Amino acid sequence: MEVEIKNDTPPAESHEKDTMPNLEALLKAAELQAAEHHDAWLRAKAETENMRRRAAEDVDKARKFAVENFASELLAVKDSLEAALAAESPSMENFKDGVELTLKQLTAAFGKFNLVDIDPLGEKFDPHQHQAIQVIESDQPANTVVSVLQKGYRLNERTLRPALVMVAKGKD
Repeated sequence: MEVEIKNDTPPAESHEKDTMPNLEALLKAAELQAAEHHDAWLRAKAETENMRRRAAEDVDKARKFAVENFASELLAVKDSLEAALAAESPSMENFKDGVELTLKQLTAAFGKFNLVDIDPLGEKFDPHQHQAIQVIESDQPANTVVSVLQKGYRLNERTLRPALVMVAKGKD
């Protein structure tokens, strides 16, 4: 007589088969997640490139058109100069008045854009704003600007062109 022994636990092979699909499912889920991350990374990279390109274009436009408002202000000055030259027979008085008005227009345009004169007569020499052309004997204290040969200009607190000056040597 043969007795059959029943075992309630499944054989080891069937247990391995049950876990295999779970590992495959986990692998597929991980691959999908990796693909999603890769896609998100590609999109972020593309967006970064687009932002970099737009920023470069904005900088280029700003560089090209930075003086647009200033140039618009100068057009009125140019128009005034052309009108003065087009006058048939201006008197010296009219010509002088026209030049003074044109200078006022130019000065107003400079003021609107913070372009100011450097006229340092009598001030202490400052190498950041003045360029000494000559040192001369003078009764004034040493390193004092005695004469201004050419005005300088400052744009928003930055020296655009230094004033050409003569400086006092001082008393020995």
